[in-house]
Amino acid sequence: MRPIAVPRRRVLLAAAVAAATALLTTGPVAADPLPAGTAAADDRQQQYAAAAAEYGVPESVLLAVSYLESRWDTHAGQPSTSGGYGPMHLTDAAQVASTPASGHVDENEDPRGDESRPLAVDPALGAALSGDTLPQASLQTLDAAAALTGVPEEALRTDAAANIRGGAALLASYQNELGGPDGAGSDPAAWYGAVARYSGADTEDAAAAFADEVYDQLGLGASRTTDDGHRVTLAARAVTPDESGLHRLGLRRAERPDGLECPVRLACEWVPAPYEKYGPNPGDYGNHDLGDRPAQQKIEYIVIHDTEGYFGPSVKLVQTKTYLGWHYTLRSVDGYVAQHIKAENVGWHAGNWYVNAKSIGIEHEGFAGHGTWYTEAMYRTSAKLVRHLALRFQIPLDRQHILGHDNVPGTTAGNVAGMHWDPGPYWDWSHYFELMKAPFQATGTPQTGLVTIDPDYATNQPAFLGCNQQPPGVPKPVPPAVPCPLRGSSSVILRTAPSLDAPLVNDRGLRPNGTPDTMYISDHGARASAGQTYALADVQGDWTAIWYLGQKAWFLNPPSAPTAKWASGFVVTPKPGNATIPVYGRAYPEQAAYPSTIPYQPISPLQYTFAAGQRYALGGVLPGEYYRAVSFDGSAPGDRTVVRGANRYVQIQFGHRVMYANLDDVLVLPAAVGASG
Repeated sequence: MRPIAVPRRRVLLAAAVAAATALLTTGPVAADPLPAGTAAADDRQQQYAAAAAEYGVPESVLLAVSYLESRWDTHAGQPSTSGGYGPMHLTDAAQVASTPASGHVDENEDPRGDESRPLAVDPALGAALSGDTLPQASLQTLDAAAALTGVPEEALRTDAAANIRGGAALLASYQNELGGPDGAGSDPAAWYGAVARYSGADTEDAAAAFADEVYDQLGLGASRTTDDGHRVTLAARAVTPDESGLHRLGLRRAERPDGLECPVRLACEWVPAPYEKYGPNPGDYGNHDLGDRPAQQKIEYIVIHDTEGYFGPSVKLVQTKTYLGWHYTLRSVDGYVAQHIKAENVGWHAGNWYVNAKSIGIEHEGFAGHGTWYTEAMYRTSAKLVRHLALRFQIPLDRQHILGHDNVPGTTAGNVAGMHWDPGPYWDWSHYFELMKAPFQATGTPQTGLVTIDPDYATNQPAFLGCNQQPPGVPKPVPPAVPCPLRGSSSVILRTAPSLDAPLVNDRGLRPNGTPDTMYISDHGARASAGQTYALADVQGDWTAIWYLGQKAWFLNPPSAPTAKWASGFVVTPKPGNATIPVYGRAYPEQAAYPSTIPYQPISPLQYTFAAGQRYALGGVLPGEYYRAVSFDGSAPGDRTVVRGANRYVQIQFGHRVMYANLDDVLVLPAAVGASG
């Protein structure tokens, strides 16, 4: 039983929480000045220690919670997709409401990517929905932190020390409400319920998953340099948490039916996408296709998307039968997962039917170019989910099989320019693969013929333009192209010569007139991304050249600060006697393979040239396949069958996107044979 006497600090915290709640309805209240002597030290580690002591939170718990929110980064005062600021991710719902959503589809885009039955979706439907499904308080901790600390909201957004104090005050207030022991010297095990509440989750399993990650991290420890140059360390300490406080939070218990395709410890719920008919024709149905994968067709890819909108509206969209479907949606604030389509079935998400038929699509709440950042909670959940699916379906954990939507090729020359570019240059691929326990590693030398792109994310800050300005569809500047805030990126910039003054390379799919690509945020035609492996073309001093879209493309790669790792493996090159060979956006069978009941799907070359003497990294050898699915009930001739032919294809890293070449047209060689460098 709790003692009747309540420590004075708990009374003050309870009053502050009440004041914070009143802010939502009565507006700001005057704050008392900060006590003398509480100015934070410049050292970030000391800022955590001071905040923990001031508000009676175990320093290890404060550090571990902050690590799960931001990895201790400040993000230069920019908000996350959830409207969260600073190392403690203090949230402001007004920020979420002020960021416009553009939805999943662009004008004239076919997300299904099947010419035999084009899909037209109204892009206004995606842009019209707004809001979120989380309780307002979960997205409005900035106000509460301001009331608890007396620090103005603007300082909480931009000043790391103030932000850390705000997070510590919130944790202490949650612990007070749960009646747990407080004090900087209290047992970290007793703070599980407060940590779970800090997640902002509205379901018990999501809150528990966040708290479990925090305590796992506490056991592992961590040490890194933050994005603003501070070294912070969390000493490893094994803690067995007392989970009793979780059940006193009063959170909803999510339904977890049998057959849910998520790891056991992941917060995951079944929110089904509709397989329903909506019109008189056999093809009037949505928003995915039934299948029998992997028994009928191997799942080759997992495609990483961002929603270009918020979690709540995105889930509403995937539940709309006249829209399109993907397999999972992840929420930013807490990493919660909603599964919509079983892996055996085919979603309409990638804009390329060949890839759709052989992939699982995962949408992440966020924006590719709005200046917001993806939360650590979501990265971690996604990494666990992808690793689980990859192991289950024997999908290699590499960038040839874990694709960004921006790596999916157009199916024909005409739709290359309209393909998506999410999750964009700010997605941290290197960290993501580390979380999947598949880090990018050097496997070669300058003589082995391949390079894997892997810049230091924090210090690699390309000067992109047009954040919040990019139009949907074809990348084109909207004058004036305002510089984006400098921030870490997974992308390296590719030039026509080994000089910072040289023009960017040209992607003729985006600019048929041959003009150079640009630094506009959505213009990815002159970029290579972390984890992508390319064939080495040349080395000059601090510059490295790769084969890219039929040309040599140069990037700065000094030994003192390398942006790539040497790799080994295989390359493909045209067979002798071929001056050029075609490349494709899909690997379809030859015409003779189709039965009379299924119309032939043409093999359409793209506009790029793969010339003799060029080499591209091999991503795998694939069968020519076409999955036929055009009617709601499977009654159309040949429906729900896979056409396979004699054609086999090689997948190659041809540019920023993967592409395919006919195996009969190429030689497959060890990359070290004839390598430049």
